Amino acid sequence: MLIKGLIIGFSIAAPVGPIGILCIRRTLEHGKRMGFVSGLGAATADALYGFIAGLGLTIVTNFLIGQQDWLHWIGGLFLCYLGINIIASKSSQTAAKAKDGNLLTAYASTFLLTITNPVTILAFLAIFSGLGMATNHTTSQGLLLVIGVFVGSALWWLLLSNIAGIFAKRISDGSLRVINYISGFILLGFGVYALFF
Repeated sequence: MLIKGLIIGFSIAAPVGPIGILCIRRTLEHGKRMGFVSGLGAATADALYGFIAGLGLTIVTNFLIGQQDWLHWIGGLFLCYLGINIIASKSSQTAAKAKDGNLLTAYASTFLLTITNPVTILAFLAIFSGLGMATNHTTSQGLLLVIGVFVGSALWWLLLSNIAGIFAKRISDGSLRVINYISGFILLGFGVYALFF
């Protein structure tokens, strides 16, 4: 169950969406630790949703699915806020290296973004049901599955932040500003899409 959870966690985290873009940008600007801690926020939310889906907590699942419109709005507004902040920022690598960014804020922001995406719990429900893991296990096996999901997701973020960290040393301040604009507009686009589509 641990290995299955690890594979599921890695595969759900791997598609590069708004969280991936945010983690890459934070790694380029603040370093690998900031990128990885940002990813851990998403991994924690993945594990929480994996826990809900894996242990068959249908009351919680139904409640979250019922609130998906509100969750989309919260997540969409937060994405728009992050996108606008990134576009407006005038940071450079020297400034970024001079300040430690707030790791707790980085963690909390990606946790919030992931937890307000109801598609995540639907993905876990579909995968667990499809593989016959939604109910056919003991509580201890379910917990091993959740631990595996967290570790698998965390491994993806560790890999992504390390790859982005390799390129961070080769990026000039001008290139970093361009990356800020591009990533900001992409996050803003994801936010607008979540709000209106």
